[in-house]
Amino acid sequence: MKQNHAKEPSTYYVGLDIGGTKCAVVLGDDDFNIYEKVFFETKVERGPTVILDEFKQHIHRLFEEYDRKKLAKIGISCGGPLDSKKGLIKSPPNLPGWDNIPIVEILEQEFGIDVAIQNDANACALAEWMMGAGKGTENMIFLTFGTGMGAGLILNGKIYSGTNDLGGEVGHIRMAEDGPVGFGKAGSFEGFCSGGGIARLAKSTVEHKLKNGITVGFCPSAEDIDAITAKSVFTAAIQGDWVALEIVKTTAEYLGRALAILIDTLNPECIVIGSIYARNEALLKPLVYKVLEKEAIPEALEVCRILPAQLGDKIGDYAALGVAMQ
Repeated sequence: MKQNHAKEPSTYYVGLDIGGTKCAVVLGDDDFNIYEKVFFETKVERGPTVILDEFKQHIHRLFEEYDRKKLAKIGISCGGPLDSKKGLIKSPPNLPGWDNIPIVEILEQEFGIDVAIQNDANACALAEWMMGAGKGTENMIFLTFGTGMGAGLILNGKIYSGTNDLGGEVGHIRMAEDGPVGFGKAGSFEGFCSGGGIARLAKSTVEHKLKNGITVGFCPSAEDIDAITAKSVFTAAIQGDWVALEIVKTTAEYLGRALAILIDTLNPECIVIGSIYARNEALLKPLVYKVLEKEAIPEALEVCRILPAQLGDKIGDYAALGVAMQ
C-alpha cells in the first residue's frame, strides 16, 4: 500500500510487526511519514525460517524502488517473551516454534545495518510517546488494556525494559485474593482489566445473579452467558443496564487502584491507556479518578494526566518504526 509524499527523505526506517495472525512491513522516515505498508498472513505453521524469508523478500522488494543507501535501521515489534539486548525471540505463545530465534543477527547479516527489537507493549509505548498522547513527556506509562494488560515504560526519556525484558509486566500484579484469572493468576490486574478478564468477571457475576432469581437485562438467560464479551458489557453499561454498570465499576475500581500504585511508584507525567479505556473513556474516567483521589499521593496525581491512546488502529504501523528510531 503506497502513500504519496511530496519530497524524498534523507533517511528511511523499516518497521516489522510480527503477530500470530498477520505481519506487516512498514517503510517510513524520522517524521513518521509512512511510504509503504505490506501486510501478509503469518500462517505460523510455516515456521520461523519461512516467515523470516518472507520478511526479507518484502524488504528487498521495497528497496528496488527506494534508495537502499538511505535505509538507516530496522525496528521489530513482537509479542514476548524476548531478549531485546541479545536480539532473541523466545517462544511467544502466539508464535509456536519460535524458540530462541536470533532475529536481530539474521536481519543484520542480511541487510548490513543495525536492527533493534522490543516487545509489542514497549513498541506501542514508543509510538504513543514519540507522536501520540505522550508526546513531549519525559516519563510516561503506556497500558495496553486490550486482550491482556501489559505496560511499556518510558522513564527519563528512554524505554525501560528491565534486566531481562520483564519490566512493565503489570498485568501480573495481584489486586485481590481471588477474582477473574489473567496472566495465570486469579485476582490479578489483568484479570480485572483486560478483555478476557472483564468477560470472565461478567459471566460469573451474571451466573450468580440468575441463579438467585435476579433479572439481568443484557443477558436474560443462562444460555446467553457464553456469548458475553467485554464489548457487550460496556455497550449495556452505556445504555444504563445496572448489572453491566456494576461490572464496569468493579473494573474501574481495580484500574484506579493499579494506576495509583504506578503513580506512587514511578511518578509519571502521564499514563496513556489503549483499547478498552480509549473506547470507553467517558464511562471509565470519572470512576477511575474517584479511586485515584482516594488512593494516590496527591502531589504525584496532580502532575500525572490519564489519557486515552491517540493512535488507535494505526499504532501497529508506528510502533515498530518507533523501535527503529530509538
